[in-house]
Order: sequence, then C-alpha cells, then structure tokens
Amino acid sequence: TMSSFGLLQVGLILSCTTKITSLHCNHLRLQQSKVIESSLRLLDKMGEKFPRQCLREKTSFRFPKQVLKTRQKESMKVAIEEIFQHIFYIFSKNLTLAGWDGQALEQFQNGLYQQIEQVGACATEKRTQHSWSRAPSRLELKRYFQQIDCFLKDRQHSRCSWEVSRAEMRRCLQFVEKVVRRL
Repeated sequence: TMSSFGLLQVGLILSCTTKITSLHCNHLRLQQSKVIESSLRLLDKMGEKFPRQCLREKTSFRFPKQVLKTRQKESMKVAIEEIFQHIFYIFSKNLTLAGWDGQALEQFQNGLYQQIEQVGACATEKRTQHSWSRAPSRLELKRYFQQIDCFLKDRQHSRCSWEVSRAEMRRCLQFVEKVVRRL
C-alpha cells in the first residue's frame, strides 16, 4: 500500500541523515580548523589595523590555556564549543560604535553559530554526566569571557573597547587553532 511505501521513504531519509551527521562529526576537527581560519580572516576584514589612539586602553586578559590542556577529546570538543559560544555572545550585541564592516561581521557571527550547532549535534549524550561541566577550568573560561564583557560594558562599548576585544579574540582563536591542529 501507499502508506508502507511512505514509511519506507521516511526510513531511508532518516538513515541517510544519520549517516550524514556522523560523517560530519568525523570531520569535526577539519571543520573547526576551517571555521577558526575563516573567523581569523573575518576578524581582520571587519576592521582596519589596531587604531593608535586605542593603544592606551590595551588590557591583558589572560586566556586560561589549561582549559585546552585536557587529554580527553570529548572534553576538548565541549571546551571549544563553549569558547565559540562565548565569542558569539560577545560579538552579538552593542556593536554600533565598533564601526566595523557589517558584512564581515555577519559572516563571522554566522560561521560561529553554524559551528556551535554542528559541535552541539556531534557532542555525545554523555555530555550531561561529563566531567567538563564541573571542571574548575570551565569556571576560569567563564571568568575570562566575563572580564571581556565587563571591559566592554565599563567603556560603554566604545570603538576602542571593541578594538581591544577584537584583538583579544584573535589571540584566543589563534591559541584554539594550535590546539585543534594537534587533535
């Protein structure tokens, strides 16, 4: 009958999408590298060189490198996903004074968003009882991004505060890129 034929089609489609998803997950590291490369390019494209008048506002935010020093690949994936989420969050509000190239900014945001979705889809269900959720390094990561967020708020999201944050995100992504390459 027609209904069993319909079920067969649905079954085929579902088995194909599961295969596609697992295929994507096998190439996650490659995708992450591409997203990071593209994000770094877009960060450069968004604005000009670092403005001289902003030099005195430079602040050293210390990226908690130990976050990515885990031996577990699963923890690493979750940590990287969280870094992307934090960056996406920071670069998704109060950007009017940044004065950046809107198209490059939008591509930057979209790339991060797609990667967050992708990693989220690939992260296993084990995640809930995963050690990462209780890891002290996770708090340090949160603190690092809160520092940047507060820095922006304290300076009313001025152009210079955005430039300092953009430079910091560049450093952060470069470090993540090194780690992803080693995975």
